[in-house]
Amino acid sequence: MKLNSVKETRVLIVGAGPCGLALACDLARRGVPALLVEQAPGLFPGSRGKGIQPRTREVLDDLGVGDAVREHGGPAPVGMTWQDGERTGEHRMFRVAAPTDSEPYGEPWMMPQWRTQEILLARLRELGGDVAFSTALTGLGQDADGVTAQLSTGPVRASYLVAADGGRSTVRRALGIAMTGETVDPAPMLVADVRIAEAALDRLNWHMMNTDAGYLAICPLPGTADFQLVAQFKEGEPDISPAGVRAVVAERTHLDARDVTEVLWSSDFRPRAALADRFRDGRVFLAGDAAHVHSPAGGQGLNTSVQDAYNLGWKLGQVLRHGAPAALLDSYEQERRPIAAEVLGLSTRIHRGQQERGAATQQLGIGYREGPLSVGRAGALEAGDRAPDGPTGDRRLFDVFRGPHFTLLAVGTDADLPEFGTPAVLVHRTDAYEAYGKGLFLVRPDGYIGWAGEDTTGLAEYLAPLGLDLKRG
Repeated sequence: MKLNSVKETRVLIVGAGPCGLALACDLARRGVPALLVEQAPGLFPGSRGKGIQPRTREVLDDLGVGDAVREHGGPAPVGMTWQDGERTGEHRMFRVAAPTDSEPYGEPWMMPQWRTQEILLARLRELGGDVAFSTALTGLGQDADGVTAQLSTGPVRASYLVAADGGRSTVRRALGIAMTGETVDPAPMLVADVRIAEAALDRLNWHMMNTDAGYLAICPLPGTADFQLVAQFKEGEPDISPAGVRAVVAERTHLDARDVTEVLWSSDFRPRAALADRFRDGRVFLAGDAAHVHSPAGGQGLNTSVQDAYNLGWKLGQVLRHGAPAALLDSYEQERRPIAAEVLGLSTRIHRGQQERGAATQQLGIGYREGPLSVGRAGALEAGDRAPDGPTGDRRLFDVFRGPHFTLLAVGTDADLPEFGTPAVLVHRTDAYEAYGKGLFLVRPDGYIGWAGEDTTGLAEYLAPLGLDLKRG
């Protein structure tokens, strides 16, 4: 029996961090009703995840916030090492490459996490959605038809629930899903957003000090007047009070405590790497930090989280709006869990100094060749590869791909192209292009090639499990 007091939605998202906000935006543009709840009274206030990798910039551009990210962020400052109050040398923190036709973003983009969340929330509101703040999950149950969640504001019934509620996920613990991992570094860390007197420290460099007590780094945050401070503690526990933050700056740098004019936010943590034993329990999915926890050293956590949302969003859309079999959702864990495990290893090696922040950290090489939705190859690419950008007439391929649709891309071929029985697939022809070679490529809504071939043989069979079909007659 239906209870009128139970609110209903198709997808309940728990946690309004970058992952939850990105998923809510993706579902909103697909016309999938979703309720995004956040236990806190507002967005997370700190800069913690400040690096936006090139692949994530592509994702954010597709979600409609590329211009805002460009406006409010900036390139990573050049690193500057210090010793005894003297500059000792510059070094690049990340691999920097010139943009190319196929890879339009050549370097990580720096932007504090609070700004990323503000941008995504503004986009969500443009799309007609919002966040229910001060709303906590207090219990959940599920059956064959959906999930019933007990919220602090009342019960909600949803077809599916997505846990994007962080490393201490309430949802994950309620489901009894374990996290398997290790402590990356036993030394606790302090992270804080501070303001520093203009004459005391320049904003041109990412300043790094190594001391007997542990290292300290001060990074200017583009688009703001703020710096992010990170300090390691080999002994004792960090004092995250404003006085404690000022004290560690005075102890480990040439700055005076008074040079720290404001402490805007501070927190402490212990670097660890952990992976949820599974990303799904029935109608509940884990995403972002609820599914994997990283050392911040590689700049991978926020980026992997946003891409979890990007992978899951289109699949929920196909099932809930386009009649795809629910089995399509099995591919979320099958595709994303191996990626998360790989990226966790990368983050840990970088933290321990065993690997540099090279091309792998940019996440442009991540793909799903071994995944269950990857079939065929053509030209220079194999199904599961990221679909490259490039010129096509007076536009870019990313302009063609942008939106919630699939794209059947014909590159340098006069092969006959089918008509589709759904507007969810856009057909586009373009000239031969080195990054693709020649052939037909079905580009998924998340920018990866799902199917590839020299002609349309096998395409119809591939489409059916996605809720897509060819036009009959």
